[in-house]
Amino acid sequence: MPQDPQLSRAPDPVLAAFRKSIDNIDAALIHMLAERFRITQAVGEYKAKATLPPADPDREARQIARLRKLSEEADLDPEFSEKFLRFIIDEVIRHHERAQGG
Repeated sequence: MPQDPQLSRAPDPVLAAFRKSIDNIDAALIHMLAERFRITQAVGEYKAKATLPPADPDREARQIARLRKLSEEADLDPEFSEKFLRFIIDEVIRHHERAQGG
């Protein structure tokens, strides 16, 4: 049985360096998301105590517009950024609803 050429090849140092950077960025993203959700959990608890609604559509719209602009400035697809932010916002709202017993 012939050996897979990918297995017999020596590791590519350039590719390994790129992958190490990607791994570091992924780790930073996870830590940043964890911190963001710790803060939004506190917001949800505050909103529940203050009997504020779990969602704030006006703030969400402002945040999306602000982050779309930042995305454009950073040469990142604003559609992707909006989908990513919407996913996070929806999860936060779900947590806030749960904090209010909903």
